[in-house]
Amino acid sequence: SLDWLLGLSHDEGVTGEIRESLEIEEAPDGFDRTLLAKWHSEAAGTKIRYVPAGIPDLLRTEALVDYEANITNKSREAQAGETQYRIDYTRRPETDMEVCMPRHTLEIFARGLGVWDRFPEAERRQQLLHMATLLDDLYPTFRLYLYDGRMRYSIPYTIFGPYRAAIYVGDMYLVLNATQPIRTLTSHFDNLIRAADINAHEAASFAQRLAEVQF
Repeated sequence: SLDWLLGLSHDEGVTGEIRESLEIEEAPDGFDRTLLAKWHSEAAGTKIRYVPAGIPDLLRTEALVDYEANITNKSREAQAGETQYRIDYTRRPETDMEVCMPRHTLEIFARGLGVWDRFPEAERRQQLLHMATLLDDLYPTFRLYLYDGRMRYSIPYTIFGPYRAAIYVGDMYLVLNATQPIRTLTSHFDNLIRAADINAHEAASFAQRLAEVQF
């Protein structure tokens, strides 16, 4: 109501509806204890759209998992468990997952810049080759698109079909359950794909070229 919007009313029913549509969930250390597995399971058979914060979880080698766990002080077991879960999930026949990220993230990684400045060159090359192999193996169930980060910007988030969207904000997730915000984020994701420089069928070759040219 207008009174509620102006702060003149505190109708518990309306407040409850707002709280259910917008939640904050903390990300504990153990992947099996997070809601990510539950959200993926509930969205099985629908399209999952994912904008990662860095190298997509399921494309990381064990060496990169170890390195990133050390620099972030997060559980190595939890991160490895999340990586394996996402791979297993993506191999299910009903899975349909699209990932979109800036191409310069991979270029920066290949050069050993940013947070990867202490990650050994040989391990970076192996990571890119591992990524190329998985991208080829998982296509078309898993599709990676790369856009120009100078032209587009996005925060990390995952859209679990029509059910919810989880925006990653460090050690917690801002979870949207209402239909309209999910549709808005879906439209944003689709615009990222439309602007992609590297399409899904080209992603494996791009990672392969980075591994061959950069090293």
